[in-house]
Amino acid sequence: MEKLTAAEKKVARLIQRDIPVTGRPFGELAGINGLDKEEFLDTILKLLREGFIRKFGAILRHQEAGYTGNALVIWSVPPDQIEKAGRALAAFDSVSHCYERKPAFQNKYSLFTMLHTKDEDVLSLIKKMAAATGIRDYLMLESLQEYKKTSPEYFNDED
Repeated sequence: MEKLTAAEKKVARLIQRDIPVTGRPFGELAGINGLDKEEFLDTILKLLREGFIRKFGAILRHQEAGYTGNALVIWSVPPDQIEKAGRALAAFDSVSHCYERKPAFQNKYSLFTMLHTKDEDVLSLIKKMAAATGIRDYLMLESLQEYKKTSPEYFNDED
């Protein structure tokens, strides 16, 4: 893996922070960097391809967005039913994350879901999910307080 160029570091520095909530956020960031939008996006894609960026995603500040019910639910699912159960759980509108965890927590809770709801009781929603999948063994960790969410910053203004 090669080292990053100065231009690539500028792009990385900009995208490791909050992306502006505008109609054309990458065009706006590209302008700050002195690039056009296509060059900016091409640089991001190159960094992804070369493994400098592993993940690019949004962080939902769920309470600020009006979600009052939030919980992590972990499900005990037999290995041969993971795919089917995962698809059924992910189909619920309130599920923002649904993923298999290896190794399974406590050697049995292998499917994790993150729920966010504005108008439905979390327990009622979980019961619907359990009924839809036939999974009766699960644990719920309800979010009572939202802590500051930050991503690591690898480049500062001196880099």
